Amino acid sequence: MLKADGFDKAFVGVAYRCGCEDIIAYDYDRCIGILCERDNMDIEEAKEYFEYNVLGAWVGDKTPIFIKRMRFKDLEEENY
Repeated sequence: MLKADGFDKAFVGVAYRCGCEDIIAYDYDRCIGILCERDNMDIEEAKEYFEYNVLGAWVGDKTPIFIKRMRFKDLEEENY
């Protein structure tokens, strides 16, 4: 499993999926909060940086995942 550097406080657990290696899971919003606090970014800067440099960094099958917590009802309303 690979870690996302600097986001230990956003760790939520390990994700499992049939036929795939286990991967580390992080909380998306906590990661944004870390960037705001640690790097003195505002929310928009943190999101832009995170989505390009962290979410956009595919390093193979062991790449961590980032979870956006929400209620199932909200998921249905957003038509994901």
